[in-house]
Amino acid sequence: MMVSPMQKMSLRVRGLLADRSGLAAVEFAIILPVMVVMVFGVVEISSAISADRKATLAARTLSDLTSQMKSVADADLKNFGQTAKAIMTPYPASPLISSITQVYIDASGVAKVQWSKGLTIDPSGKVDITMAPHNKDDIVPLPSTLVAAKGTYVIWSKVSYKYTPAVGYVVAKTIDPFDSAAYTRPRTELCVTYPTGGYATCQGS
Repeated sequence: MMVSPMQKMSLRVRGLLADRSGLAAVEFAIILPVMVVMVFGVVEISSAISADRKATLAARTLSDLTSQMKSVADADLKNFGQTAKAIMTPYPASPLISSITQVYIDASGVAKVQWSKGLTIDPSGKVDITMAPHNKDDIVPLPSTLVAAKGTYVIWSKVSYKYTPAVGYVVAKTIDPFDSAAYTRPRTELCVTYPTGGYATCQGS
């Protein structure tokens, strides 16, 4: 029986369509990149959430440690910065930028800065005191529940942490810094004095 070239081609195409021996490999090759992206995505999201929580804890710790002091000096603030650095482990500490500010709420309910200092951490892990983020007597916004208590002081700490994903350069550019703030009342005195910063007595004492 003679078979025309067209019939031969048709038989070959049918045979190819009926062949399922490489189907699983093809499906796996298609799905694998998607699975890899999903796995790395879940890992990076989990890591970012963890870094955000650590930044929040660092802010709370800076405020809490300061509020337990009667008076602070530059060495104390640097030690508090070292604690914040330890909290960020295992993430790099150098992207952490923080500040500690004491605010006085006057009889009119206006929140004014009494003293303020910034903290940075260099790549080697050294904590440095930087320019104050607020000047003395700057009026700053505080939560209404804190402003309601007139004639009192508040220790206000702020933290900003720039998280860089382990993979994904494009993703890294789209992530905003993690910002957190914490507020604590002085625990042992009316206020926390800072003699080396020019604040040796409490305004309301």
